[in-house]
Amino acid sequence: MGAVVTFSYQSHSPIAEHEASESSFSDRVAQLLDRTDYRLATTAAERDAIFRLRYDAYRREETISPHASRKFTDPHDLSENAFLFGVYIDDQLASSMRIHVGSKEHQDLPSLEVFPDVLQGELDAGKIIVDSTRFVTEEHLSRLHRGLPYVTLRLCWMAVEHFRADHFLAAIRTEHQGFYRRTFQHHVICEPRPYPLLSKPISLMTVHYPTVADRVHRRYPFFRSTLFERRMLFDRHGAMSNSLQPDAGSLAAADPALC
Repeated sequence: MGAVVTFSYQSHSPIAEHEASESSFSDRVAQLLDRTDYRLATTAAERDAIFRLRYDAYRREETISPHASRKFTDPHDLSENAFLFGVYIDDQLASSMRIHVGSKEHQDLPSLEVFPDVLQGELDAGKIIVDSTRFVTEEHLSRLHRGLPYVTLRLCWMAVEHFRADHFLAAIRTEHQGFYRRTFQHHVICEPRPYPLLSKPISLMTVHYPTVADRVHRRYPFFRSTLFERRMLFDRHGAMSNSLQPDAGSLAAADPALC
């Protein structure tokens, strides 16, 4: 009887390699989160640091004109329904995000000013809208930490879950649409329009959180959060936070159809 020869091999399936790569990336972002602190900017010093970071980021991309103050702010920073966050890595300001939570009672949204024909009807119908704007990063830290955009946008994802929003808006330039499609499955609801204070036009995208949450969490588990974490970030506005919480009936009746 001849010898039995056993062949063995290691699979190099493209699908397996892709899944391993995504898992490795998620692990790196999770490790970055361990070094990250989300801080709601409440003091003048914290806000000024964010406004300077904004100015540097927008000047770097030549979307605003030079200004002697070297700070970039607008009236929406003072809105009652605005959350201005600094994202700190190892105690260094690495990025910032401004989040407005809009409803029938709280209609001060930056994107409403530019896209009223798209958004006014949604607010009047009682929809809750998370409007994410003024997303900026510190140049050196963004190159050092490739997961910084995900860590920063996690704030918006938590806000959408916390306030049970119908829309997670992204008012962005055309060249950034691909990132939002891949990450959150956003889609365009309005093509680029002129945007106040910026030299480049801005498009509007949205996604319905309940429709995509499970898929996003499976692909990027670091977007998950606890109720305690969300309350620590978003319940500091007290009465405003409570007024934006829909009751069980309105949540069940929420229409996943997008405008």
